[in-house]
Amino acid sequence: MKKIVIGIVLAAVVAFAGTMYFKKDNGVPPYRTAKVEKGEIVDAIAATGNINAVTTVSVGSQVSGTIQQIFVDFNSRVRKGQVIALIDPRLLEAAVVQARGSVDNAKAALERAQVGVIDTERTNRRNRELVKDGFVAQSDVDSSQTAWEQALAQKRSAEAALQQTEGALRVAETNLEYATIRSPVDGIVISRNVDAGQTVAASFQTPTLFSIAQDLTKMQVDTNVDESDIGRAALGQTVTFTVDAWPEKTFTGEVAQVRNSPIVTQNVVTYNVVVRVDNRELLLKPGMTANVSIEVKKYRDILKIPNAALRYRPTAQGTEAESAGKRQGNGKVKEAGGQRVYLLGKDGKPVPVRVKTGVSNGTFTVLEEGDLKEGDLLVTGESQGKKAGGSATPPGMGMGGFR
Repeated sequence: MKKIVIGIVLAAVVAFAGTMYFKKDNGVPPYRTAKVEKGEIVDAIAATGNINAVTTVSVGSQVSGTIQQIFVDFNSRVRKGQVIALIDPRLLEAAVVQARGSVDNAKAALERAQVGVIDTERTNRRNRELVKDGFVAQSDVDSSQTAWEQALAQKRSAEAALQQTEGALRVAETNLEYATIRSPVDGIVISRNVDAGQTVAASFQTPTLFSIAQDLTKMQVDTNVDESDIGRAALGQTVTFTVDAWPEKTFTGEVAQVRNSPIVTQNVVTYNVVVRVDNRELLLKPGMTANVSIEVKKYRDILKIPNAALRYRPTAQGTEAESAGKRQGNGKVKEAGGQRVYLLGKDGKPVPVRVKTGVSNGTFTVLEEGDLKEGDLLVTGESQGKKAGGSATPPGMGMGGFR
């Protein structure tokens, strides 16, 4: 008798536990929610780019030779006209001496030609006087005339030769000046590509020895904007960006130029949008990669819904959300125009609401039309503990739970 009573009590306890479990499991399932908020959304163009100095001058060599001395290094501040390197000038000095010798020779040749002109002109004038009295033949007059004209031609040739040699001298002197490499601007050396003793060859392409940034307190971001977004970019737009070196700091700038020249890379067309940036703190360095957001328009005091709510679709069988729409073959609600979000009803179940949306910033989307208000809870997902099938076995009620 006692065993029967104990069995009845155990059965009652198990039945009560099972009832409570199924009530809990088959009751209102837990959902992840987010509120409809009122605030602002920025319509922006996302792009990447590289930070560069506004003006970077490449300093090269116009003469060939061996680098004899280098007077600056990386990060050196230089002034316009300051000597920054020196090429071995000995060969160039010899070329100047040789050119000066050629000039002297040309001057001497010109003096000889001038003497010849004077002599032949005097002979020709005398013969013209003597031929009148019959002391010389006409042929002698003709010969003296020809000699005088030849002397004039030799003089002109000597003058041209002098000009050539003087030009060669100026070239040699200029090349000697080029052996002393000077900074063309005030700035900071950001690149040095040579060392003392290295030979540079100035042929068809001038070798770059130094790169000098004129002013690092003013930088620019050269961004690559996709062709689908370039129509929305305009001068004066506010720009924010981050760099990996300072991930928690947001820098600001302004669109200074939208270039028309396309950049084609593997059939992808982008355009360069130049952003001017104030870099008085010198935190930004040339070559850094920037993640850029170009502000197109700012929407203020609008209702916005989380994008996760737009992506959510219920998975439970027999929910009100599914019965409110047309079911597709995959079991999801087919939306007949517009978009749907799911409002968490008073009974704790998702209720579909049709909405019309506007621009998005990737996290929130502007709500243009829809029966929603600030503070409404929208379903964004279902907790992992939610059962899709609806039935479960309470603890201890499985096979072999009671024997």
